[in-house]
Parts: sequence; structure tokens; C-alpha cells
Amino acid sequence: MSAKQIITPALRAAVHVRSSKLTPELTKSAAAYLSSAPSGGTHALPDLPYDYAALEPSISAETMEIHHSKHHNTYVTNLNGALEKLDAAVGAGDVSAIIGLQGALKFNGGGHLNHTLFWENLCAKGSSEFPSSGPLKEAVEARFGDLEGLKKELGAMSVGVQGSGWGWLGFDAKTGRLEPATCANQDPLAATTGLTPLLGIDVWEHAYYVDYRNVRPNYVSAIWDVINWGKVEERLVAATK
Repeated sequence: MSAKQIITPALRAAVHVRSSKLTPELTKSAAAYLSSAPSGGTHALPDLPYDYAALEPSISAETMEIHHSKHHNTYVTNLNGALEKLDAAVGAGDVSAIIGLQGALKFNGGGHLNHTLFWENLCAKGSSEFPSSGPLKEAVEARFGDLEGLKKELGAMSVGVQGSGWGWLGFDAKTGRLEPATCANQDPLAATTGLTPLLGIDVWEHAYYVDYRNVRPNYVSAIWDVINWGKVEERLVAATK
């Protein structure tokens, strides 16, 4: 990808896209995708806050290395490529090209967003401790009864995802309650359901096949040992402000 920065997307959209050609929704979508690029103009693969081997035995170093450096990196690369094409299409007022890029932007953008959240809500087994008091414990008890209730309900939903996708614990700003949810493929939770993501479980086979083959229930059961509950609570507090 060239070093050209993807800048002033809203202005570029307003100047170059002929409003008679684009629906307001598509214009808004194009501007939103372009404005998502960080100040350097491109998205980057985030560093992990732990070593690849830190999550063993729940998730092996081999799985983590492949998942992070190969799969997540591919989403980032493809997202940047799609954004560069979108920038050119917006500048040219090419409505057909803009529409044609929506699928790649959603899939790769969602993949980058979901994985970034996922890495952050994991930690070494010895550091995974559910709080004995505080807003997360209270919210979990109000919705699920206790932590085991959360694990049972969200775990079953995650295992039951058909094909590839994600299990999520989200916050519903309308009700002020936690809610479990699932999303297909790389569809982002907030854009799909309106829930704020607090905890994600990747149930694509690439997340567990090396360690568990096709036995997804064993992977979902093991992942609870490496959940960063401190990060989950931090997201909950931020969502309630």
C-alpha cells in the first residue's frame, strides 16, 4: 500500500461524491469507514500485552502465533487495501466501486475490530480472577445469577454458533443490563445488535483447531480460565458513563 494518508474523509466525500448518485446511508458509510483510519492513515496489527505462550494450556503458543500474526494480520492488510480503494472510489465519484467494497470493508474491518477486542479480554491463567465485588459482579448477578450462570448461557450460545462467528457478552444501554449474543462471521457486535462489547469469544475454527481439533465445546470451556475480568469490568464502567 502506498504511503499516501487517507485524510479528511468527510470533506473528500462531500466534495467528490455526487449526492444524486449516492444514498445518504452509503455516503455516511463511506465517510465512516475512511474516518476510522488512525492518524497515520492505515490500521496496524496491535502488539499483544502478553507472550504467545502466556495462555497455555488453554490456548497454545502455536495457536496464538498463527491466529495473531497470520489471521488477524490478514484482516488488517485487507482492510487497508479496501480503504485505499474506497478513498480512490470516493474521489472519483465511482458509486459502483463504493458499493462493491462494502462487503470487504465490513468483513475485514469487523475482523480487525473483533480480534483487537479479543486479545485484550484474554490474560494469563494466573491473572484471571473474577472480582469479588464491584459493578461487574453486580451486573452478572442481576442478569445471570452468578458467574457460573454467565458461563453456562454464553458458553452454550458460543458453542451453538453455526459455522464461524463470535459469542459476546454485551451491555445494553437501553436497559442497563448485560446481554449475551452471537454474531456470524466477523460482524461487529455493536453494529449488528446495538450492544457494547465487553467480552468476546472467537469460535472460528482457526481460534482452536490446533489445540482442540473440531471439539468447540472443550475450547469454550477452557477459555474461561484466561479471561481478563479486569478488562471486562473496565469496559462495563466505560459503557455506563
